[in-house]
Amino acid sequence: MKNNDEFYVPYIEGSLGKKTKKTLKRFVIGAILLIIVSGFIFSFSQKPFKNSAFELTSTTKITGVFHENPYPMLKVKIAKNSYKNILLLGFGKSSANPFLKKLRNEIKDLNGKTLSIEGNLIYYNGKTLIQITDDEKVTLDNDSKTKIPSKEIISQITLQGEIIDPKCYFGVMKPGKGKIHRSCAVRCISGGIPPVLATTDNNNMSQYFLLTDLKGNAINNDILSYIGKPSELKGIVENMEDWYILKINIEDISILNEKSKIY
Repeated sequence: MKNNDEFYVPYIEGSLGKKTKKTLKRFVIGAILLIIVSGFIFSFSQKPFKNSAFELTSTTKITGVFHENPYPMLKVKIAKNSYKNILLLGFGKSSANPFLKKLRNEIKDLNGKTLSIEGNLIYYNGKTLIQITDDEKVTLDNDSKTKIPSKEIISQITLQGEIIDPKCYFGVMKPGKGKIHRSCAVRCISGGIPPVLATTDNNNMSQYFLLTDLKGNAINNDILSYIGKPSELKGIVENMEDWYILKINIEDISILNEKSKIY
């Protein structure tokens, strides 16, 4: 052993040499700086969360006119001559239908009836949804029939975008993007959650279309292979107050040779 070599004996106090101390000090300082810099780089490289909300820890009671075509909704008055159609969802990856079953067994036709529903609100970009967690929280408020929202045919149209699961995309998951969320979206829509086409116009403003078949019926399982894949869809657009509905033929969907911007 050379005279200038240091020999450290762990159980002998003070045996740590000056060179070793200096080396360890440099290593610790370097490691701390590396962790700090890496943290800054990682944080700034992340995409910001969407300005969406999911009120998981609080419940809200809403009252409005129930309508179920093409998907269960509640038309709620939010101001004088102003209404919002709130999309009804079930707990987890389920549609609202299992939570409406008990009331449907008592009242065969709920269409146009006034219901009160208590659940967790989800909202983003002007769209509002509510998650029902208990069928006891769905009650009849008024047995008399009320006018349900009318649908106005706008035109035939060709749109480009991606089919998404509105529950996770509109607020339950943040940011709700990436391949893992595409798999989640497939499970949600196969469970009965309505499929939605997310697209953009020339001003880069998001637009959303509830998807149905050409007869206006719900589509779920037939559309699973197209979820999260940039596609071109042709169909008939209807306006239902604050929602657009796009009636399509599944066979007319064309998958584009592009990377997903959502999943």
